[in-house]
Amino acid sequence: MSAILDKLVGLAMITVATVVFVYYTIWALILPFVDEPNPIHQFFPAREWAVRIPLALLLVGLTAIGSFIGMVMVRTAAKEKKKKSA
Repeated sequence: MSAILDKLVGLAMITVATVVFVYYTIWALILPFVDEPNPIHQFFPAREWAVRIPLALLLVGLTAIGSFIGMVMVRTAAKEKKKKSA
């Protein structure tokens, strides 16, 4: 049962990643070559957000990774200090 659930979760993750990739590719790479009056523009935010959103996600991701590494280093140092004193 767990293997089936894992496969479904994996399939969902791949599907979401593919949809996001196709949407972003159309938005960032193809849409600038389509005229403004075209109705397809209503499905996408302004072009400057094609840069702002990934930069914000990168900043949040790097901050989370740095915070995690810092917490692990502090906890490891505390455990080593506790072992030495015991």
